Amino acid sequence: MRLTVEGTDEILTSNSGLAVAGALLKSLKIGSELNKIKVGISEPDISNQDVFRSYIGLLVMGRTNYDDIKLFSDDDLFRIMLDIKRIPSSETLRQRFDGARGKFDAAIRSFNVCLLKECPLSSLSIDSGKYLPVDIDVSCFDNSGSKKEGVSWTYKRYDGYAPNFAYAGLEGYMVNCELRPGKQHCQKGTPEFIRDTISIVEEAFSTRRKVLFRFDSGNDSDENIAEFKDKENLRFIIKRNLRKEPLDVWLMTAMAVGDMEEPRPGKKVWTGEVFRDVNGYGTTRMVFRVVQRTTDSKGQAYLLPDIEVETYWTNLTDRPGTIVDLYHAHGTSEQFHSELKSDMDVERLPSGKFLTNSLVLKSAMIAFNVLRKMGCDLLSFPSDLPVKLDVGRRRIRSVMQNLVNVAGKLVKSGGRIMLKISRKCPWFDPFERLFASYC
Repeated sequence: MRLTVEGTDEILTSNSGLAVAGALLKSLKIGSELNKIKVGISEPDISNQDVFRSYIGLLVMGRTNYDDIKLFSDDDLFRIMLDIKRIPSSETLRQRFDGARGKFDAAIRSFNVCLLKECPLSSLSIDSGKYLPVDIDVSCFDNSGSKKEGVSWTYKRYDGYAPNFAYAGLEGYMVNCELRPGKQHCQKGTPEFIRDTISIVEEAFSTRRKVLFRFDSGNDSDENIAEFKDKENLRFIIKRNLRKEPLDVWLMTAMAVGDMEEPRPGKKVWTGEVFRDVNGYGTTRMVFRVVQRTTDSKGQAYLLPDIEVETYWTNLTDRPGTIVDLYHAHGTSEQFHSELKSDMDVERLPSGKFLTNSLVLKSAMIAFNVLRKMGCDLLSFPSDLPVKLDVGRRRIRSVMQNLVNVAGKLVKSGGRIMLKISRKCPWFDPFERLFASYC
């Protein structure tokens, strides 16, 4: 049978999932505070709320360019699903974001706290109790070939930005983010970022909840450790930077005070602890893991033994092996970076102005958490899912493909507005339940 293509005047969309995202934004009243903020125009024709929600809609679909709003300028479904009165032009988006110059930051922070309060985050369990993990890490954004403000040579050996991020829970909700120039060292400004993140965590989650912060070796600083002094429910693991410490000295220390295991012939592993004084904090526990290899995994002998050393600052009391495993799990945050940069396409930021790109990144944080919540809440309907998913979270790309990109049709009848989705769509049942849960 030959296929033919015909046009129709019916209002169709390939992004019905915006209705779910819009219902979530509406339930949290995200955007109303923005209308109180003056951005160069006393009485704008298009409100700040409409501008912000329109851009969140673009981000949820994996679009960052202002010009992408032109695709939806006459789309009634886009406007209705996101509860927008008037869809802004690309010029309005650009002018409003350029004019904000940090004025929206406090409101976005408030939105994110409201959103996080609705998210049941999973904790990790160890011998000393349950802890909510918070991973703080820098991830470079490649903006090479551009002359945007703040773009400079990063430690990844390309021109770009070096933003700092904080993710919470095993699901990886974004708690905080900060755009930074590419050349800025990861430690610069980190104590202030830690204080701000602690404040958000305490506001969004119970102050009685135990929290574990994890940092890589770029944040090995007395200043960071001192931020946790006298914080009863806050714990930290910071990988130390060995700098020029001799590896053979650590091997001798490990042999003297550590516990040794031999997982295979030619490989010995010592784990243990020592204590050192840290300025501003006092005596601090240092956990170590030292590996000595005299042969490779196939039994080939080395000319000289290979020594590998890992050391960590921590105020946890658990076994050294547990501390090492907890830090290694910190590597999951790289997947969260990937979801933001690849799945949502938030890497080459759209503006030439640093403060505007900072606002874009903070807006992306809201869109990221909206998609993350949609994916996690979807897993609460296992019997409705067309595929069996034995996971704790869904990747952002999967949420966009399975929920956001569902096809639909706008129908107006008897004073009602309906979004019709095919019942033969395998994701119809979970889609319908998720939408109903946010309304």
